[in-house]
Amino acid sequence: MTARLRSRPGIVSVAVTLLLVGFAGVTALAEAPPTDLAQLLIYRDENARLPPPRADVPRVIFLGDSITQSWNLADLGLARLEVLNRGISGQTTPQMLVRFRQDVVNLKPAVVHILAGTNDFAENTGPTTLEAIEDNIRSMVEIAEANHIRVALASVLPTGDYPWRRGLQPAPRIVALNSWIRGYVSRRGLVYVDYYSALVDSRGAFKPELADDGVHPNRAGYAAMTPIARESLQRALASH
Repeated sequence: MTARLRSRPGIVSVAVTLLLVGFAGVTALAEAPPTDLAQLLIYRDENARLPPPRADVPRVIFLGDSITQSWNLADLGLARLEVLNRGISGQTTPQMLVRFRQDVVNLKPAVVHILAGTNDFAENTGPTTLEAIEDNIRSMVEIAEANHIRVALASVLPTGDYPWRRGLQPAPRIVALNSWIRGYVSRRGLVYVDYYSALVDSRGAFKPELADDGVHPNRAGYAAMTPIARESLQRALASH
């Protein structure tokens, strides 16, 4: 091989060029900033500034996507609780699972409220299966329980279609996942937070008066969710 390359300088030139391009590509990858796929940077610094939870003021964390992030949790009116919002717009259950230790476990809450799954059906991080979503939820619950954190596991909110990715027909899959969540909660002795029943219309979509875009609760939608959340957290804390 060496003799043939020496007699054909054109091939040597091409080979050297390819090697240089390859090294340049590796260098570029090494210098490129890493992609924060689970968006760990969003709450990392805020988490680091938090003091440990007080013994007399239980800490509760709401983990979720934009539905959680946009929720004014002060409306819950739980004065004797420290309520932290750890929602990130657009997130799916695999992303929440990756950041579960940083944004939940390390903060030592008494209870975690998990509202997740609709963006999985919207394929925000690619096509997925019902079983994969269930596995991600199950993993978050198991991690929480291993760290003595009570779980309030919410139903996925109703949706007939996603404005940013139309035609996926999520309504029957949401029903199937919520059925699984309800059964899983019963088997594990968790607290089921049933928002779905209060928000769904006769077609399996969001009641139009409660969500302007058919996905995200408006003020009236959050007002309907708030007493359900409050009662569920009280049950979770009572069993802690």
